[in-house]
Amino acid sequence: MTDDARAKRTQTLAAAAKAKSQAKTQAAEKAIRTLVKRGESITFQAVQREAGVSHAFLYNHPDLRGRIERLRAQARPVPAPTPPADEQGTLVLALTSQITRLKKQHRQEVQALRDALEQAHGENLDLRRELDLRGRDTPRPQEQGAG
Repeated sequence: MTDDARAKRTQTLAAAAKAKSQAKTQAAEKAIRTLVKRGESITFQAVQREAGVSHAFLYNHPDLRGRIERLRAQARPVPAPTPPADEQGTLVLALTSQITRLKKQHRQEVQALRDALEQAHGENLDLRRELDLRGRDTPRPQEQGAG
């Protein structure tokens, strides 16, 4: 391959890569505008999903990265003031007891489901055995015509 042909191929590849990058940039910018119009939160993942580009592309593109980070920071809600320590302790205790109660309820429901499944397996086994016995007691259709 001559140097001239190699240079031409390199230029063609570089132009294609630049066009692909520009298309991705435009897709990401359009995705950001679309998300803003819909009122959705602007995150790297949301832009990636909407634009069909990779996280790496967004993070490595300084303009897009800065814009997404600014919009993401603007959309974050202001955190509620933390309650005083005694209220916080009461809240923690209430939530802990609620979690404990829900865990116990969950364990009971799982055990009830396991018991029902075990019973269903037993009934299934009984029915299969009975079907097998009845199958042996009654002549099969091909045996009836042979007599």
